[in-house]
Formats: sequence, structure tokens, C-alpha cells
Amino acid sequence: MKFRIHHLAILSLSALLIAAGCGNNAVNSSTTTNASGAAEATVLPESSKLNIKVSFYPIYEFTKNVAGDLADVEALIPAGIEPHDWEPTAKDMAEISDADMLIYNGAGMEGWVDQVLESVSGTPLITVEASKGLDIMEGTEEEEADHHHEEGEHAHEEGEHAHEEGEHAHEEHSHDHGGLDPHVWLNPTLAIQEVRNIEAALAAAAPEHAEDFKTNADAYVAKLEQLDQEFKDGLKDTKRKDFITQHAAFGYLAKQYGLTQVPIAGLSPEQEPSAANMSKIVEFAKEHKVKTIFFETLVSSSVADTIAKEIGAKAAVLNPIEGLTEEDRSQNLDYLGIMRQNLEALKSALNE
Repeated sequence: MKFRIHHLAILSLSALLIAAGCGNNAVNSSTTTNASGAAEATVLPESSKLNIKVSFYPIYEFTKNVAGDLADVEALIPAGIEPHDWEPTAKDMAEISDADMLIYNGAGMEGWVDQVLESVSGTPLITVEASKGLDIMEGTEEEEADHHHEEGEHAHEEGEHAHEEGEHAHEEHSHDHGGLDPHVWLNPTLAIQEVRNIEAALAAAAPEHAEDFKTNADAYVAKLEQLDQEFKDGLKDTKRKDFITQHAAFGYLAKQYGLTQVPIAGLSPEQEPSAANMSKIVEFAKEHKVKTIFFETLVSSSVADTIAKEIGAKAAVLNPIEGLTEEDRSQNLDYLGIMRQNLEALKSALNE
């Protein structure tokens, strides 16, 4: 059903683009990208305010901080929606076709983006892959989980078997990452690189505002550098270095700060672990006296709750920041604020 709806939406976009012709505000009908993923050829009229669509929350946060008041930035995926499951509707496609730029994370995060890019090829729409040029971790869902479990003293030895059992169901999901881990934004140093890629793209599209974009980007990068230092200081002397999480979203963060992520399941937050994997995690947690099992926002915590109850531990949130919840918005939390909550959660769990 999802595939059919998605296919119709793509066809709708193609029809809209043909009918719209040069309706987009961009001048040229073709774009190229440099090594950073920034558009080079299309330049907008100086009087234009950029109309930018972005895929989901972290990219919105980064883009808005670079663009400031010089662009209208809107996320396609609504707040509170799990982005791995989202697919664009015909209305979304129409909005993309009317935009000047589409900025997305890439690395397999947005499973729908390749067909969109194919549909807009040769049109004035500027497309930007924020993770372009970053060192992306490879590995299938189960292989990635298995790799980190091995680092956590072989707590996931049967991951390959579990993958084979669930292979058919996994193939039907629209959020297949293509064997890549897209969660680069959870490492502040990689977030900085995404911000710089976005800055380059905006400067190429509106060169008269390049200095403004640089000033904005520099200010936000300084905040990200401070965040990175806080993580370094807060995690360097913890009692333990491994943590159990429901979703294998924290590989980049773990690598940056010398930690070991032990995921219950793989890269997809909805991937169900096998009974064998659950048993291995419980065994690992008991052996290493783990007192906190992390789960995430936007998806059910039932798996983490089950393991926590089995070992007499507590379940706590480690937020992959794939979207803001109602509670996040009510507290005026943003990327920086949630990352600092993650830091406090890790410090607490790793010092128990």
C-alpha cells in the first residue's frame, strides 16, 4: 500500500513539474553539486527570499540557524512523526516542486528521496545532501547491531540468524537505509560538517547573502563546538563505557566519545529483536550489572521495558532527535537542549 501511494505521489510530482515549467523562483533549469553537496550552478534573483523545504527536524534546525531571516524554511515531516516511516504525499510533492531548495540528510535516511531526485532532474530545484562528504558507517541493520554487540563482549552473536528470519518483513519496510547508518547528526562534530555543507549550498544559491550565511553558520558552529567539548568532558572519566539502547542510532556518538553502543535491535527503530537476541542482551546486562536500558521517543518503549523489568533495571530516554515531541515543544527544547539531556542521561547511566 505504501509503495503504491508513494509511486502515485512521484508521478504527481512529475506532472506538476512539467506543467509548472519555470514556475520555480530559481533562474537556471540545471544544477550541479560540489564535493560538499552544495549547488553550484543555480543562482536566485537577488530580491528573492529562499523557499527551502527540508526533510526532518535536525536538518530544519541546522538550516534555520544558517539561513536566519533570509529564507522560509519548512520541514516536510511533521513534528511527532517517526521519519523512518514517512513518505511524501501528492501535496508534499507539490510543495517540493514550488520550492527553491530541498535539503535532506542523505546516507539512506530518507528512503523516498532518490525517486524525488530523479523526478526533479533537469528542473530549477536545488537539492542538497547535508551528509555529503562525511565518513558514513556501513553495515546492514543486523550486521551493524552485531558489530557493536561483539564490541560489547559478543552479546549479539546470533544477529545474523535473526536478520535472516526477518529478512522478508524488513524488505517490505520503506525505511531501509541501504546498508548505511544515517544518524550522523548525533555526533556534534559531524553536525558541524552538515551545517557547513548547508552554508555552502545557501551561499551558492544566494551569493549576495554569503557573508550573512557565514556569520550565522559561524555562530551556530561555535555552539556545536561547545557541545562537543561538554560531551568530551562529561564522558571521559565514566565508570563504564558501554550502554544498551533499543535502537542502533548512537554509533557515531559512541565512536566520537570512546563508548560502545550495545543495541537491542538494528538501525530501524521498529525492528523487532529475536528471542535469541533478547536473551543475549539480558545475559550481557546481568553480567555487566547494567542498571539502565535506553529507549527513544516517537516509538514504543516496550522492548526496553521488558528487558529492564527482567534484570531489575530502569528504562530511560536516549533521544535520537529524529523529531520533536509535544513535550519537547512545550519545553521549547531544540537540538542543543536535547543533546544536553542525552549527555546527562549517559553520564548517569555510565556512572551507576
